[in-house]
Amino acid sequence: MNQQDLIRLGVPPGETMRRGVDFISRYILKGRDRAALPAVVEAVVSAPADHVKDPLAGEFAKALLRSPRIIRPASAPWRQWGQGLEPEAVNQLARACQLPVSVAGALMPDAHVGYGLPIGGVLATAGAVIPYAVGVDIACRMKLTVLDLPVRALERKRDRLIGAIEAETRFGIGAHFERRREHPVMDEDWSVSPITAKNRDRAAAQLGTSGSGNHFVEFGTLDVREESPGKSGIPGLAPGQYVALLSHSGSRGAGSAVCEHYSELAMERHPELAREHKHLAWLDLDSAEGREYWGAMELMGRYAAANHALIHRHVAEHLGLEVLADVENHHNFAWKETHVIQGETREVVVHRKGATPADAGVLGVIPGSMAAPGYVVRGKGNPESLNSASHGAGRVMSRSRALETFEWSKVNRVLKDRHVHLISAGLDEVPGVYKDIHEVMAAQQDLVEVLAEFQPRLVKMAPSGERAED
Repeated sequence: MNQQDLIRLGVPPGETMRRGVDFISRYILKGRDRAALPAVVEAVVSAPADHVKDPLAGEFAKALLRSPRIIRPASAPWRQWGQGLEPEAVNQLARACQLPVSVAGALMPDAHVGYGLPIGGVLATAGAVIPYAVGVDIACRMKLTVLDLPVRALERKRDRLIGAIEAETRFGIGAHFERRREHPVMDEDWSVSPITAKNRDRAAAQLGTSGSGNHFVEFGTLDVREESPGKSGIPGLAPGQYVALLSHSGSRGAGSAVCEHYSELAMERHPELAREHKHLAWLDLDSAEGREYWGAMELMGRYAAANHALIHRHVAEHLGLEVLADVENHHNFAWKETHVIQGETREVVVHRKGATPADAGVLGVIPGSMAAPGYVVRGKGNPESLNSASHGAGRVMSRSRALETFEWSKVNRVLKDRHVHLISAGLDEVPGVYKDIHEVMAAQQDLVEVLAEFQPRLVKMAPSGERAED
């Protein structure tokens, strides 16, 4: 038995979970019958008062009795990819699967704690959308373009490439263009929601910007693998090494405003939810509020795509380069999809918070860190993951802890060893705050196949001192 089994039995997070894990460990170390362990644990959870004097289970039983509530077992099936995931991230996915609207879930190998649903969490619901399960940075997105530039230009024309990034996008909280960019997305109907209508001018000013936190724009090398003689799995590209531009950002201030408004509205609609479920409040899709949020979310998806389109177009034009190929994908979004769940074909809403769509044949990008490779992948359409994969490497520590742990002098040595030129970034985004991307990719070989490997070389993020938006 393990922590996931305790969650399924309804053991709440925190001290009670720790006591439960300790009980299991001591039970095994004492040489007790492992085959009987599940029944023993279930008996303690079901009637803790009967076990408070047990020398092995006593502390676990007392912790259960002290718990303000026993979380009921998950009502929806779910599966985890990867080992050693952050315990509270696992708890968050389990709690999400307890909602009456939940029908299935999955936890990706890059998972870490988020609001409501963990980052790396995938949740299918029936007839409902959960704003916090989509996320604050709605439709955060990856985009990679391959450029007709020789690889040697990354060194020989470094200053020119850096100049193109700095001229053609903006980083940081509230970053915007004085001379606004133009894109057809601003001609769409922004009155789908009063929040999008209110934030239209703000969105217009921020169009083509990159934000803060873990958002970036970087040049690097792309090694495209051969699938068959002389051919790769990326349309328009032969196997070989190329220069590519990779970006990561989302819907900026407008998307954040949409999330904040509709999350608060959802929580108002569901005052019956316990504290641990508060950020999982949902909106029914057949309600006026649910339809409003859905329309706003989809608009934010098109807006986020427009941001990336402008960054890549303007950088390429600035350098006078042709785009040979491109790959892009959303995360932090919800899709209406059809899945077979427990033998039944159902139309559901699939939330992928920090998770990438990985339907069979669908291309995507999974980045590592500023000093670790990213990958162009093709989905395998694994139904157990709800056709999903990780959206990156995933964090291993908080931003505050990162600031206490790392020093630029040591980080710069790592970057130099890996041939990375860092234009700017915060200390809370250095390589050491992320999981080993190789381990993450190894844990999801049944979800995606790798078509190409991207190595960062020139990296631009928000300067030090900028707080995160997502």
